[in-house]
Amino acid sequence: MKQNSKQINYVAPFITMVFLFFIVGFLTSTNGQFQAPLKGAFLSKVGDLKNTFVTLITLSWFLAYPCTGKVGSNWVTKYGYKGTLIRGLIVMIAGLGILSLSSWFTVNFPESNVYISTAIVPFGFFIFLVGSFVLGSSATILQVVINPYLTACTVKGTQSIQRLSIGGASNSIGTTIAPFFVTSIVFSGLSMEQVQVKQIMLPFLALAAVLLLIIIILSRISLPDIEGTKAEAGEKLPRSVWSFRHFKLGVIAIFFYVGVEVCIGNNLVLYALDKYKSDISIPALMATLYWGGMLVGRLVASSLSKVPPRTQLTVTTLMASLLVCLSIVTSNPWLLVAVGLFHSIMWGAIFTLAVAQLGKYTSIASGVFMIGVAGGAVLPFVQGSLADAFQGEWRFTWFLVLIGELYMLFYARSGSRIKEQLSGEII
Repeated sequence: MKQNSKQINYVAPFITMVFLFFIVGFLTSTNGQFQAPLKGAFLSKVGDLKNTFVTLITLSWFLAYPCTGKVGSNWVTKYGYKGTLIRGLIVMIAGLGILSLSSWFTVNFPESNVYISTAIVPFGFFIFLVGSFVLGSSATILQVVINPYLTACTVKGTQSIQRLSIGGASNSIGTTIAPFFVTSIVFSGLSMEQVQVKQIMLPFLALAAVLLLIIIILSRISLPDIEGTKAEAGEKLPRSVWSFRHFKLGVIAIFFYVGVEVCIGNNLVLYALDKYKSDISIPALMATLYWGGMLVGRLVASSLSKVPPRTQLTVTTLMASLLVCLSIVTSNPWLLVAVGLFHSIMWGAIFTLAVAQLGKYTSIASGVFMIGVAGGAVLPFVQGSLADAFQGEWRFTWFLVLIGELYMLFYARSGSRIKEQLSGEII
């Protein structure tokens, strides 16, 4: 970072990024929490493939990350950080509009179905998947800005992983509120049998109106670019960001991290429903406590100014692995809830380690980094398919999560170590 960049007061931009991280977390969790309610409302006629189809909601959201991460980094180069944020929020409004359209279409054209083998799927469900993808694209674009900005902006008394933890805590507040938003506001506390598709229309239109107000406010806020973190328009960097070993392995680590985070955050509800049948209140409580545990962990991590990211990642992956093992052995879903406490700092730790010493490659790396978020699409979908293959039994599908935890432990101890600097000098 250049000297004149250090003289800028980044407190207000920092607060702005933290708030936008809340928006990303809230909508990410809201999208995932639609799996259980819409399993009955949209997918009552798909037979034994309910788990496979319903996890397409998560798949479509996280599939957007590898598809649009490069778009976000290109926009940062062309429009700067502020211009990219505003465009990302506009995309988010479009996504909410499509989700509302899926409700309207299903209500007004109830006979419009798609037949896949013996499954009968309302066409409106596929419109919902498109809306989920567009919303995921907007979240991707926002995070391409938020993550490197929080890492690079200088706020007195903080280090980069602390700022990411504070942003992550805000994100966790959003994810913690989301399950109750879905069950209590969107579906008004109804039982699974009473949920109707028409109920999603107005809440999403209201959220779109709120986002429009946020765009107006954001357009009036000063949000300076941070020199030394992005290429200028037309500038060609001499090497590929993939040539940095610690970054490349970091993308794989974030693939597993987001995958296992979403497997527990979303599929835990489906797992618990098998135990508690149609009573959605207990699974919803589990999801809330899981995301709440991430909030508590991030608040604690935001005060750890002297603990290196590598140490934080090592301890949390060890503890998460132990809890997942115990949950499989005892068939106790409540142990998976406790994993949220240790998942809390993993994103910040992995991102900090992956972009360390990348200089002008940082914003490009942030966009490429989003490819790894596809784990949130792939692993929950694979897990849902395995559950169907095991005739609805979720217990042993959690070995997939254990594999992810163990890879992140490898990254903490070995994969994150930097082998070369920008100059090519071996460390």
